[in-house]
Amino acid sequence: MNLRSLIAAATVRTYTDDPVTVDQVRALIDEARWTGSARNRQPWRFVAVFDHPTRRAIAQSGAYAAHVEHASVVLVVLSPAERNLDTEFDVGRLVQSVVLAANSRGLGTCVVSLYPEQNSARTAQLLGAEPGWVARHAIALGHPGQPPAGVRSAIPTGRRSTDELLRVHHPDVG
Repeated sequence: MNLRSLIAAATVRTYTDDPVTVDQVRALIDEARWTGSARNRQPWRFVAVFDHPTRRAIAQSGAYAAHVEHASVVLVVLSPAERNLDTEFDVGRLVQSVVLAANSRGLGTCVVSLYPEQNSARTAQLLGAEPGWVARHAIALGHPGQPPAGVRSAIPTGRRSTDELLRVHHPDVG
């Protein structure tokens, strides 16, 4: 699989009943943990949630998180409650690494934000996180399933053109 197809892989919100194993999750995290971070702080920890009642509780922690209940596993990303300016950027890089690693193995993912802040704190507490850590993000993970027939996504598709997104500030380019 080439890099563009990995980057452009569709977000998956429907999963089959095929399980994802602890060893598969461990391999994803082992790969993603090499993601760079400011001053190598690595401001992240993971909790892999396999049991349905806990996935259901997490699904209620974000406005667009309902589908995590039906994923094989939910990777909850813990980050420091005290935000440094670069923490969210670093966590975003890490989450993208997990998504790319999962997609390269044929697994589907959907990243969700757990908000408002009290939902982040409640989810961290539910998972027994150490004090000072919150759960602002999670990754639904599983084998991609077929979306329900006749259901149209409310999320726009397509991408803006490069010319629309990029302004070049270079003395030799007009």
